[in-house]
Amino acid sequence: MGVNNTHKLDGVGIWGGGLAGGLVGGIAMGLVLHLGGNQIELLGGLAAEPEMAIGVGWTIHLMLSIAFGLLFAALVSRQAIQNQIDGFSDYVIAGLVFGTVIGLFAGGVVFPLAMNRAGVATLPLPYLPISGPAAELFSALLFGLGHLVYGLVLGTVFAAVNGVTPRGVRERVPLVR
Repeated sequence: MGVNNTHKLDGVGIWGGGLAGGLVGGIAMGLVLHLGGNQIELLGGLAAEPEMAIGVGWTIHLMLSIAFGLLFAALVSRQAIQNQIDGFSDYVIAGLVFGTVIGLFAGGVVFPLAMNRAGVATLPLPYLPISGPAAELFSALLFGLGHLVYGLVLGTVFAAVNGVTPRGVRERVPLVR
């Protein structure tokens, strides 16, 4: 018994939800990474000169966030997935799972490849007030938290763009049609 029984996704909602969810989720995640430990600057530093690292990091991060938001939309709109979705919370859970998977892939595959391409053997963590293993643990936890925030916001915005609301909201808030 999926959402399709009560709400039909359409192309505008699917792609609009993926784009908006990816962008808003990317901004939320980017703020966690940037304010929590300058990891956006670190991302930009792998691709650009140090003085351009923050702007390049945000640009790369938001472009990837949108691309992954569209991938999420393509996956979650598949009939097999829709048959498993009962409502708003299922989209949020799907977003959290998706954020976790891309976080593991990014941290375990993509980021090490980018470091190798940039000729960086280890990550300097000069932006943290601590050093050594504690800094590496903090950085990894922040990276993981950022991806969970991304998935949470992505799933929430995707559902909202598609008119799927949390249980009880429809009874309390009239919808304008």
